Amino acid sequence: MLNQLKSFGVVPHVASAKPLEGLSLEQLQRWPMADVSACGRRGYLPDRPDRLWLLKSGVARTITYQEDGTAIALGLWSAGDIVGQALSDVDPYLIEALTEVEAVSIALSDWQPPVDVITSYLKHTEALMVVRTHRRAETALLGLLQWLANRFGLQIDRGCLIDLKITHQDLADFSGLSRVTVTRLLRQFEEQGLIYRRSRQLILAETSDHWHYEI
Repeated sequence: MLNQLKSFGVVPHVASAKPLEGLSLEQLQRWPMADVSACGRRGYLPDRPDRLWLLKSGVARTITYQEDGTAIALGLWSAGDIVGQALSDVDPYLIEALTEVEAVSIALSDWQPPVDVITSYLKHTEALMVVRTHRRAETALLGLLQWLANRFGLQIDRGCLIDLKITHQDLADFSGLSRVTVTRLLRQFEEQGLIYRRSRQLILAETSDHWHYEI
């Protein structure tokens, strides 16, 4: 039958067994996918070494734990980002939702992340590593707040609102500081006029000398 169709100049379209193969991240983000998984706040996306997750909405963090139970945050991710154990050698590797999250699971056999995705992932994790290497706790926490403002900031009259409800323990996990130290420093920053609070969100003041701090 195929030869007969070809003889009439008609070549039938044969669907690729791997429709995602060769797509860029931008193309993958636009690709229609029906199999979307939902995860509630503080829930975990199931992870397997042979699959990746494309976040469609919400914010999630990747974390690992030391033997004593100390959490170490590896990254903070939002819609359009790719995460998964295949991008890390850390064990355990957990993906925790900080908000309501929707994500799509992608088999590595169907789609291999291109170089720009891997590079972006590395730059993201390196930025947090730089924050944690600061010897002064004040500089580390201010650097983290600036990084969060760059990723999740909304410009308002008083400065930049970090549009993410994040706990003191979350900030401690990302900065490498203790929760007690984070709470003390946030109170100090507020007294100095470096930050303001709005409910459970933080506003980084434009007048802060650290406003243009770059990681």
